[in-house]
Amino acid sequence: MPHSFQKRQHIRNTIRRFSFNQLIPNILTTIGLCAGLNSMLFAIHERFQMAAIALLIAAFIDGLDGRVARLLHGSTQFGAEFDSLSDFLCFGIAPPFLLYFWAFKNSNPHTFLSCILFSVCMAFRLARFNVTLNDQPFKPQYTRNFFVGVPAPAGAGLALFPLFLGLEAQKLHINWLYDFTQQPWVPCLTLTGTALLLISTLPVWSLKSFKIPRRYILPIMICIGIYAFIFITDLWAALTAAGLIYIFLLPFSRWHFLKLKHQFEAEQHASSTRSNVLLPFKQRP
Repeated sequence: MPHSFQKRQHIRNTIRRFSFNQLIPNILTTIGLCAGLNSMLFAIHERFQMAAIALLIAAFIDGLDGRVARLLHGSTQFGAEFDSLSDFLCFGIAPPFLLYFWAFKNSNPHTFLSCILFSVCMAFRLARFNVTLNDQPFKPQYTRNFFVGVPAPAGAGLALFPLFLGLEAQKLHINWLYDFTQQPWVPCLTLTGTALLLISTLPVWSLKSFKIPRRYILPIMICIGIYAFIFITDLWAALTAAGLIYIFLLPFSRWHFLKLKHQFEAEQHASSTRSNVLLPFKQRP
């Protein structure tokens, strides 16, 4: 029996044997995918507030489905591939689609190249992430606290910065700022810059396994509480501020990574030196 046929048969049997715990994460991913599709529909009708909220829902579910899968022991290869495809649509296709109707619709057709660049780089980013998952056990422990390049949901948020800023300006009736965010070169700049961050090797903090020193817990909790209040009362201002804060923190993330790397290399060097010193004594009769 050909190997390819056996592989297909194994996949069919695996899908048939899905438990309900394995279906729950896939149901969440489906909801997130539908939210991303609806955001594109809202953009076509120029309902940009609803389009942005739909993408926020997709981003929230993207951070939830993987944790639910691990909690319920429902992680599957099918779920991982489905989640990756959903991420590409929600964070690689929908953001430039929204920005096209926000600023590019009546502009020079060449500005659409930034949309293509962003989507292609997002596909590269997701593919690289999927490939490097298998290398995690062989990497030093400190590298697990960092992403390689900006992650997909954060990249979508950075690209949509002109939209968030424009919606806040519209709310505050600041007409010149609203018109500024709809200048084609503004979203073109955010799309291109974010595309480069997506495929870069810049180490970016990952909050999944990041450990916070005890002395910073209280100040961070206070800041989170303040931000949550702003998020509830003034959503677009909170999202705009989040983009600026995220960009501001990127150099500190790289500095922290290099610090941990140098510490790890120093420990490895010291361990190797001790081994070389003790080796002649171990070899004595």
